[in-house]
Amino acid sequence: MKVIIAGGTGFLGGELTKHFSSKGDEVIVLTRSEKPPTDSARYVQWNGRMIDSWVEELEGSELLINLTGKSVDCRYTEKNKTEIMRSRVDATTILGRAIEQAIIPPRLWINASTATIYRYSTDQEMDEYTGEIGSDFSMSVANAWEEALYRSHTPKTRKVALRISLVLGESGGVYPVFKRLAKFGVAGKMGSGKQRFAWIHIKDVLRIVDFIHEKENLEGAVNCTAPDVPTNAEFLRLFRNSLGVSIGIPQPKWLLKIGAILIGTESELILKSRWVIPLKLKDEGFVFKFDTPEKALNDLAKKV
Repeated sequence: MKVIIAGGTGFLGGELTKHFSSKGDEVIVLTRSEKPPTDSARYVQWNGRMIDSWVEELEGSELLINLTGKSVDCRYTEKNKTEIMRSRVDATTILGRAIEQAIIPPRLWINASTATIYRYSTDQEMDEYTGEIGSDFSMSVANAWEEALYRSHTPKTRKVALRISLVLGESGGVYPVFKRLAKFGVAGKMGSGKQRFAWIHIKDVLRIVDFIHEKENLEGAVNCTAPDVPTNAEFLRLFRNSLGVSIGIPQPKWLLKIGAILIGTESELILKSRWVIPLKLKDEGFVFKFDTPEKALNDLAKKV
């Protein structure tokens, strides 16, 4: 089938490209930079804001996946906050307009969202039906992102907002970062360690995308996260065990805040409690290959 991945040159986009091309699918990646074609994909330039010749690629496609957006791994200056919001909303809006104009539009549009859309929670699980949407900057971005998806009128295109938690993979996501911390003996609990750590193995992300494609009744918000959600302290203990590391010096909140400033990021990426569960996927019968942190971490430790 013909698969379009907008903003597909990062870690997740790269894994999706390999996944679909390995099955013989035609993959077109919409990207801001000029890139020659590879054995896995053809790259088409777009700026994420304007209708241009790239819209022709949508015609007759089976699946559109939109991952476009400035990375949140930065300091939340006013300039960066504006770009984080604008890059997501603009790209989603213009894709919606392009689909509205298409003669044969994509049958399915999966738009990236984030599990960070829910409020900080240590007191209850957050699912797609009863989860409480928060109101701080990150949550407002997620909300605006999804609103831009639903705002477009695409009766022939099924739409899913994929609320992705922290992805564990060998070559990207949080795994290589935590591995470096473990190497230096500082992968102990972060802050209080009581915050919940919602996560997902990259292989299950790919399986979830396939599952959504197959389940034609599945639409709207879908939590893309594993069902077993440990605390930060428990996750890091299991992480160290998987690598055979015995020492993990705790990192107090004040030190994390200073460290975040020094490396140009925000401490909330680690300190926020994300207690998010995949209720829709479970209701539809999806079976996780990596349903516990132990399975995921042991699998990844074998490859590093």
